Amino acid sequence: MNKLVLGLPKGSLQEATFGMMKKAGFRIDSGSRSYIPRVDDPTIDARLIRAQEISRYVELGMLDAGITGHDWIAENGSDVEEITELVYGKQGFRPVKWVLAVPEDSTITSVKDLQGKRIATEAVGLTNRYLEANGVQAEVEFSWGATEVKTPELVDAIVELTETGSSLRANNLRIVEVVLESTTRLIANKDAWSDKWKRTKIEQLAMLLQGALAAESKVLLKLNVAAAQLDAITSILPSLHAPTVNKLNTEEWVAVETVVDEAVVRDIIPELKKNGAEGIIELPLNKIIA
Repeated sequence: MNKLVLGLPKGSLQEATFGMMKKAGFRIDSGSRSYIPRVDDPTIDARLIRAQEISRYVELGMLDAGITGHDWIAENGSDVEEITELVYGKQGFRPVKWVLAVPEDSTITSVKDLQGKRIATEAVGLTNRYLEANGVQAEVEFSWGATEVKTPELVDAIVELTETGSSLRANNLRIVEVVLESTTRLIANKDAWSDKWKRTKIEQLAMLLQGALAAESKVLLKLNVAAAQLDAITSILPSLHAPTVNKLNTEEWVAVETVVDEAVVRDIIPELKKNGAEGIIELPLNKIIA
C-alpha cells in the first residue's frame, strides 16, 4: 500500500491543526506522550514533531510532507515545495508576526539603534538576516524560552513571535518593527512531489484543508418563503454564488438555501423574518470546495 509520511506540528499549533484536519475529514488520535498519532486514513502515517524542525525533515526526505510555519521554513533555509498557504494559528485565523521589541522606556526606536547591542530570540537566522539587510551589526543569542523577561537586564532587545501582542504588553514591551509576517504552510519534499501517487495525495489534502478553512467563518442558511416574497428575500441574502431555490409541494412556497458569513447572520435573520421567511435554519459547515 502506498503511504504518505506527514509531519504535524507538536506544541502550540497542535490543537488547531488537529481541528483543521478533522474538518478536512481526517480524524487523528494521539496520546499525550505519543509522537506517532493514528489517522483514520490507512495511506497516511503521521508524525508529531516541533514546527521548528518539520521543514528540515521534509527537505531531507524523512517526511514526505508537513504542516509548519513559513517562518520556520525561512529560519531553516529549507529547500521544499510550498504547496498551499493555510491561514490559521493557535489563537485564530490571522498571520503571526516576528517583531523587534524593547522595554517601554528604551531609547531604541528603530533597527538602526541596535548597532552593537545584544538581542535574544529563538529565530537566530531570521534575526541575523534582518540585521544584515539593514546594515546593522549586533550580537544575537539563542533564547531557550521566557524571552520577554530577558530585557533589560540580560539583553537590549528581543525578536519574538506574537499573534495579539498581549504577552509583550504584559511584560511592558513595545514593538519597534515587524521582522517577518508568517502563515502556516503545507509543504512537500521535492522527490515526494515528483512521485505521481504522493503528489495526488498531497494535492487532495491541500484541497480539503483549504475547504475546511474556507468554511470556518461561513454557515448555511435554509428557509421557506412565499414565492411572491422571493425577490425581497434574495435581495437581503448575500451568497457564495446565487441562492439555491427549490419549489415546495405547494406551488405558492419555495425553499431557499445559501452560504453566508457567520458574522452577518445576526443582522440578516431579523430582516428575513420581517420579509416573510419561515422555518429559518442555520447550520455549521465543515468544508467549502470552490
